[in-house]
Amino acid sequence: MSAKKLSGVVPIIPVPFDESENIDEEALRVLVEFAVGRGFSAICLPAYASEFYKLSDTERVRVVQVAVSQVAGRTLVVAQSNHVSSRIALSTARTHIENGADMISLALPRQFALPENDLLTYVTPILAGINVPCLIQDFNPGGPTVGADFASKLLDACPNFHYLKLEEALLAKKVRAIRKATHDKVGILEGWGGMYMMELIPAGICGVMPGLALGDMLQRIFDLRKEGKDAEAFALYQKVLPQLVFALQNMELFLYHEKRLLQARGCLRHTRRRDAALTPDVDAMAYVDEINAELLREMKKGGFITPNGQSH
Repeated sequence: MSAKKLSGVVPIIPVPFDESENIDEEALRVLVEFAVGRGFSAICLPAYASEFYKLSDTERVRVVQVAVSQVAGRTLVVAQSNHVSSRIALSTARTHIENGADMISLALPRQFALPENDLLTYVTPILAGINVPCLIQDFNPGGPTVGADFASKLLDACPNFHYLKLEEALLAKKVRAIRKATHDKVGILEGWGGMYMMELIPAGICGVMPGLALGDMLQRIFDLRKEGKDAEAFALYQKVLPQLVFALQNMELFLYHEKRLLQARGCLRHTRRRDAALTPDVDAMAYVDEINAELLREMKKGGFITPNGQSH
């Protein structure tokens, strides 16, 4: 298993499409290279922010192949292997590993309500069937995420369970309970764009898994908060908060905002998303561009770098 660990920001790489909704592999390589240049400990795809749910099985495998090829060992590639069937998820995970992925990520199936014992029954054979570190994601809009008992039982059954990504408000107590129950053998990452990171860094999360477009700004915020430079961290966090609050009202709105900001940063040519996709109204589109303009001004002031080597 890889000795490298996830720390700080692990961005989700969006999948770019051309005007015909075909995957733009050249553009995907540009996004991966941009991420590598920011020095993140890892990248992850194809996840919700990659529109994985609009990709065919073949396409899900291909985007990981492209990422592994472009990364060329310079950072970790976390390959999302989501499927509601445990058997198919395991097959996909094995394919990703054969293609060079360093770690496997799995989203728990939340289409219908399942108790934690059934979620353990789902995920245990997947982790037991592979020999790389694994990350479990719990995005559960319909209720609470898994807790300390789930994490402890899964770790006992599967020592390659290394990370848990949770996306839920007011998680600090749960973070501390999971850390205690697993003796800090399971690192906890916060999702949901980084919305809750300022609360959870003191509680002991090891990282954040947001979109790529704000990844470098969020990394700086994470580092400042970890270093105890709280006033600086809050000052910068306040600059990104309008984007998070607005975009996370709807997953498809987040995808629209994410690609528009990446385009504004010079990282992406087309902002096309696959249908079905939310089409923001005129006011929403104008507000997205207004927020992005404010972010670009902050990026220029903070010295954040674009793919062409110039600061924004």
